[in-house]
Amino acid sequence: MHSLTERPIDCPYCGETIKVLIEPSDMDQQYIEDCQVCCRPINFSVFADLNEDIDVNVYSEDDAF
Repeated sequence: MHSLTERPIDCPYCGETIKVLIEPSDMDQQYIEDCQVCCRPINFSVFADLNEDIDVNVYSEDDAF
């Protein structure tokens, strides 16, 4: 059974560092989740890096993936 992975991210809108939980099943997916501080929609891109570790990139609505 795979466990959730906690990752700190910086909101592309307000700049606050927030912690998000990433599921291994989210790998190679993109989704939107609201910032816990400013409530604006953050675009998440979840993928595996070269070491097979989970990596997360975040973008604002105006940024391109």
